[in-house]
Amino acid sequence: MTPRAAQQGAAARLREAGIPSPEHDAAELLAHVLGTERSRLPLVDEVPPEAVERYDALVARRAGREPLQHLTGEAWFRRVRLEVGPGVFTPRPETELLAGWAVEEAGSRSEPVVVDLCTGSGAIARAVTDEVPEARVHAVELDEAAYRWAARNLAGTGVDLRQGDFATAFDDLAGTVDVVVCNPPYVPLEAWESVAPEARDHDPHLALFSGADGLDAIRVLAVRAAVLLRPGGVLGVEHADVQGESVPAVLSGTGRWVDVRDHDDLAGRPRFTTARLAR
Repeated sequence: MTPRAAQQGAAARLREAGIPSPEHDAAELLAHVLGTERSRLPLVDEVPPEAVERYDALVARRAGREPLQHLTGEAWFRRVRLEVGPGVFTPRPETELLAGWAVEEAGSRSEPVVVDLCTGSGAIARAVTDEVPEARVHAVELDEAAYRWAARNLAGTGVDLRQGDFATAFDDLAGTVDVVVCNPPYVPLEAWESVAPEARDHDPHLALFSGADGLDAIRVLAVRAAVLLRPGGVLGVEHADVQGESVPAVLSGTGRWVDVRDHDDLAGRPRFTTARLAR
């Protein structure tokens, strides 16, 4: 079978199953099976029968709404490759914007101290230490399974990774941090049915849901970040696209934050809020 024929058949199956990006996913899975990159698939003459069998099995699992990244075992985040799988939140492309903000803030300081709360796979911490090598990066994750994934992704990077609750983590850094960044749980419990099956059925619920209005973790973050940051330090937090007003309101309402500003993602949807600790 030719790669083109294999991809066309797989994309049709994925499209029928309601997968949002059937052509992309079909190509990624075929490249994974063949041990190559998606851009090099046109150079492949034929897909061996044993590879076709493996490919069909993976396409069937993707049609069942298993995350693509769980099937390939990896996710790219900015410039780094992460290992991901069951038990850890799969990093999303939109979070790269928050990570980029953290990189810019850290890069504008001399020997910056950066804390990544709710690190999950370690994506943001890994991106910051990759792009700002002089930064001292610390990260924390509560969930045991997610922590193990983060430990794999951050091994050898120099990141200080700890297992624990972000609400009480890093007492030893209180008042010394330049940048706090966090992608917390923010989905309201009542929004269960609206969450994509890939996330609802495969991402850890600890990383998704946060109380009736989705803001419980962000309320805790507003307090904890103020403890960790030095005066004038900055906070960046991701949120749902319907929380572009409520999250800034949480921060402004504490009286501890100034320069509170919300930021859109590349699709023009509210995506993350930044603020500076008042001096």
